[in-house]
Amino acid sequence: MTLAATSVASPDAGPEEAEAPERDGPTSIAAPARAVPDVIRRRLLPFDARRDPWSWAVTGFVVAVAALVRFIGLGHPPGKIFDETYYAKDAYGLLTKGVEWNYKDNIASYVVHPPLGKWLIAVGEWMFGYQDADGNVRAAGHLWTASPEFGWRFSAAVAGTISVLVMVRVARRMFGSTTLGAAAGLLLALDGFHLVLSRTAILDIFLLLFILAAFGALVADRDARRRRWLTAMENGLDPTRLGRAGRLGIAFPWWRLAAAVLFGCAVSVKWSALFFLPAFLILILWWEYGTRRTVGARHPVRDTFLDEFGWIAMFVAVAFVVYLASWSGWFLTDDGFYRHWLAGNNRPEPPVIGALQNLWHYHKEALAFHEGLDTKHTYQSWPWQWLLLGRPVAFYWSNSGTCGTDSCASEVLLLGTPVLWWSFLPALAALVWLGVARRDWRAGAILLMVFFGLVPWFWFAIDNGRTMFSFYTAPALPFMVLAVVYALGAIMSPATRPATPSPESARRLADRRLIGGVVVGAYLVLVVLCFAYFFKVFVGDVMPYADWSARMWLGSRWI
Repeated sequence: MTLAATSVASPDAGPEEAEAPERDGPTSIAAPARAVPDVIRRRLLPFDARRDPWSWAVTGFVVAVAALVRFIGLGHPPGKIFDETYYAKDAYGLLTKGVEWNYKDNIASYVVHPPLGKWLIAVGEWMFGYQDADGNVRAAGHLWTASPEFGWRFSAAVAGTISVLVMVRVARRMFGSTTLGAAAGLLLALDGFHLVLSRTAILDIFLLLFILAAFGALVADRDARRRRWLTAMENGLDPTRLGRAGRLGIAFPWWRLAAAVLFGCAVSVKWSALFFLPAFLILILWWEYGTRRTVGARHPVRDTFLDEFGWIAMFVAVAFVVYLASWSGWFLTDDGFYRHWLAGNNRPEPPVIGALQNLWHYHKEALAFHEGLDTKHTYQSWPWQWLLLGRPVAFYWSNSGTCGTDSCASEVLLLGTPVLWWSFLPALAALVWLGVARRDWRAGAILLMVFFGLVPWFWFAIDNGRTMFSFYTAPALPFMVLAVVYALGAIMSPATRPATPSPESARRLADRRLIGGVVVGAYLVLVVLCFAYFFKVFVGDVMPYADWSARMWLGSRWI
């Protein structure tokens, strides 16, 4: 098993170039190379993890851990906590009216986020039932009737569990290691921030899932395209005599299409997903250029831009169509907010075009709301506080219940597992250093995703002081975990190894791995223990007030 493969000798090399003899699984290309230099073949040959049963067994274990801590006791705390008071109600409106609905006043609700996340919450309400704030059962479950809280939190728990699955497979593909893939999934599964979002009916866990899945699809697309280039070269293709890639006969990029659909879904949950659009387009161009340069194309820059322009246009167009489709309930009914804004203002409203104009007006009003959001909130925070856990958000608080003492406390606090989160900044610094020193595409890709996930919020904070919260970091979280795992891999294994190691170098390598393994193992144990210590404030368990207070490490900043 490859324990670590976190660096390469060239910017286009994958984990296989440094450690080709110790691949975790079989490859999909077994034919001998035909006039393809070994170094190029190693760079193009993708890591294929699909048929390794051991890796899937490990993946299953990590996902099972994630599912257990997310689903057990999902109906607690009772009632709607934090913004569930909006999204659970909006989801039920979509389920019954096709649009978000205010049942108290019997009118359409004005909302400022797209519908897809609420549609997903509605799936759980359809399956397990919904109950309003007055205790009235609005809908019985179509599968069975569970607690109403379980119904509106079910989809979030599913999304959180699936995101752990995606994380394991993406990390394993990128690092070429089952060990590092499992570590990435376990760190995400045992992060309190991710856990709380997975047990609460708000939108951010869906945004996280779709952004991570879109990134994973692009990583798979990178491997697929390199595999096709290698196959063509093994069949006699000379890249130095090839002009445009269209002559290569490259098959349709289905993984890229999947990434576009997933990105469209992310935007359909929250507009902040648009921050990642430049990152995805840069990755497409960068990885395609790297492939062409690796194979020795005569004009890699020119050919990349000429050949990829159409695919980039397709990426944007598909994402836009998916986004419009998420508004189907609004289009197909007459009850949505601003659905007939033109007609209500005595202006002509032609079919289709009029509906699009009305939707455009809706979006302008929602954008104005977001830009002008400066209302003070007890748990608001600034981007420079987020990775330091400077101001977590309390989703739920109660001082009632039985805990064996006169003073009890129960809280759901959106707090990242401290040992993990306080590792993010050192890991990102290490990623910059190692990425430059080793010219590693993986370091660059992770940093790019973190950059576009966090830096735009600094602009909004400085430019207009917009009210914001720590959960805005959610879509960047998986990539910060990947940064930590990259650093762990660098600790466990050196960048390169000699092809024919001497006994002395082999001994040094074994010592390095032993010491690195102990360090990494100790770190993972600390994360697990820290998660266990804070678990009660992640899920709202009742405890003595003194025990709760002992967990407030940063005092008033966490209260």
